[in-house]
Amino acid sequence: MACFIAPTVAAIIVTAARKKIPPHYHIKWLLALLWGGTIWLIPEHIYHGEVIFYPPFFTAGFDTIISEVLRVGAPMTIAAISVWVVMILIANFYKKFQLRFVHLMVVGAVIMILVDKILS
Repeated sequence: MACFIAPTVAAIIVTAARKKIPPHYHIKWLLALLWGGTIWLIPEHIYHGEVIFYPPFFTAGFDTIISEVLRVGAPMTIAAISVWVVMILIANFYKKFQLRFVHLMVVGAVIMILVDKILS
């Protein structure tokens, strides 16, 4: 229901701080994973009627939203960050390891879908 809030907040924070992070951390990869998942999750929640276009914007109560963010959204964000860390480790060993932004957005969406299906 509101699981997309955690990766969205993480994506906003990383986007704001991206210029301060050294290039060897490939922050664009993390941004692609987080934004890819967020871009998929928001329309999906709108389609299912969990998010509406007028206040209070969510069809569930505040306690349910917080619970969902902690139970599902935080693991989604942690999973995306974990994949990013593994990608950085691989890139340190294989210098030719390159990934396209669009492909990473799809991977980010798949990560979010899998975590959502497992934990929901």
